[in-house]
Amino acid sequence: MKVRAQAKWVRTSARKARLVLDHIRGRSVPEARTILAFTSRAAATDIEKVLRSAVANAEANHGLDGDDLVIEAAFADEGPTLKRWKPRARGRVNRIRKRTCHVTVVLAPAAQEQPGTSRRRSPKRASAAEEASASRPKASKRKKKEAVA
Repeated sequence: MKVRAQAKWVRTSARKARLVLDHIRGRSVPEARTILAFTSRAAATDIEKVLRSAVANAEANHGLDGDDLVIEAAFADEGPTLKRWKPRARGRVNRIRKRTCHVTVVLAPAAQEQPGTSRRRSPKRASAAEEASASRPKASKRKKKEAVA
């Protein structure tokens, strides 16, 4: 079961929001809250509100425990851009674009692993370039002679 929350027309650019969302994607809710609390970017406060809303939706509508949820997806789409004008010298004008974004957070229950089944990693294989360089003898380093004046 997936639970989602969305904040629309958030007054930050989608690019800045994505930088923060990349930190919390795939993490548990308590861990994500800690990360957002100590993130110094302004978008973290808006994203933390969306995360709180998604947890509240899960608890109120589906009876799930908020601490057992994982952030399955977190993304920021571009919203409409507000165009403003700034006067410049000689009667000219510059356009200022005030960007907005739509932040979405999707939560899912944490996957419970069966007891006795552990995920094993396969041993890493060396690439062909590494194997070739390992078989070649290394060149000896020559000592540079100091110039005698």
